[in-house]
Amino acid sequence: MTKSTNKASVPGFLAHGVSAGIKGGKQKDLGLIFSTIPAKAAALFTKNTFKAAPVLIDAERIKRGMAQAILTNSGCANAATGKEGMADALAVSAAAVRQLKIPEEHLLLCSTGVIGKRLPVRKIESGLGKLVRGLNEFGIEDAEAAMMTTDKYPKIAVRKGIVGAKDITICGIAKGAGMIEPNMATLLTYVMTDALIDTKALNTVFHQAIDLTFNAVSVDGCMSTNDTAIILANGLAGNNPLERAQARLQRFREMLTDVLAELAQAVVKDGEGATKFITVVVEGAKSKSDARRVAYSVANSNLVKTAFFGEDPNWGRILAAIGASGILLEKEKVSLSIGNMTVFVQDAPANLPPTGLKEIFRDGNIEIRIGLGGGDKSYSVYTSDLSYDYVKINASYST
Repeated sequence: MTKSTNKASVPGFLAHGVSAGIKGGKQKDLGLIFSTIPAKAAALFTKNTFKAAPVLIDAERIKRGMAQAILTNSGCANAATGKEGMADALAVSAAAVRQLKIPEEHLLLCSTGVIGKRLPVRKIESGLGKLVRGLNEFGIEDAEAAMMTTDKYPKIAVRKGIVGAKDITICGIAKGAGMIEPNMATLLTYVMTDALIDTKALNTVFHQAIDLTFNAVSVDGCMSTNDTAIILANGLAGNNPLERAQARLQRFREMLTDVLAELAQAVVKDGEGATKFITVVVEGAKSKSDARRVAYSVANSNLVKTAFFGEDPNWGRILAAIGASGILLEKEKVSLSIGNMTVFVQDAPANLPPTGLKEIFRDGNIEIRIGLGGGDKSYSVYTSDLSYDYVKINASYST
């Protein structure tokens, strides 16, 4: 039985977060996750052409399938900074591994913040000693705080369960509230587990779990230059080794997906300026690809998002987004429900009392269910509304 717990710790992992002055003031902006022994590792990265320097470095290092530490700074993305940005990242990497006494290829780097600014290397180097000295088994909350930028609250999920005849723990943390777009994950997501698992199996289940969770969310349809998702498995649980094509690997996959689903939903709920959490469910599609295209056409529609923010039951905007998805549709078979009310069926509006739909739009948690009537494939996406505060936050983000 999988249990959710608020205790953010994983056997064999230490963590900490400090203020290095990157953001100014006393906000935590430098965080570290550290495994006491080298861990199996897998990762996914942004598909943005302008990948940040730490993303390029990590993409090479992760090929070895092993890592021991993740160093994160917030307040500066170190993206679009050219050769100087790469040199800055490598300088920070060298300073960190000296403190940690680990091989440089076992350190992964992540940055988040404003694009186009040089990394404050000296500030980070000055903060490394305090960061490393403060590593402790209950430091995950501090490491999470150091990742945050416009996030309103931390995002941490923990699951414990029996896998391979041993108790294992999976803990995930995430940072993200804006520039959330699929084709990878979210801005920054780290998972720590003490499970003993084969590298290939770890890579497989991590990709599968990300596809079902962080690749099924959208806040504003914008893809970052720094998106990174990493999982570290140190094997200290001593369970029967998890390998591909094993029944017990499914149990681990379920726990991992559960952790990532909680984080993904938290990211959407914390979308910059968001007031609504919206689930878009598409059913009856001829293919999963068709279902996905329709779901994202609705989830990324600014007209749909603003209607939900304004609590305006203008369901025609949803229908328009379905029709604009580009897939072949038989209009007479399409149905649309919002909450518990069917609003469109057999190519005509349903006979509805307007007050009932207005009440649904006032809810903070809303489900849109779309039936295409053309097959048996489905897809779901989590999204949020678009508010005045989203514009305010992003109109002055760099200043």
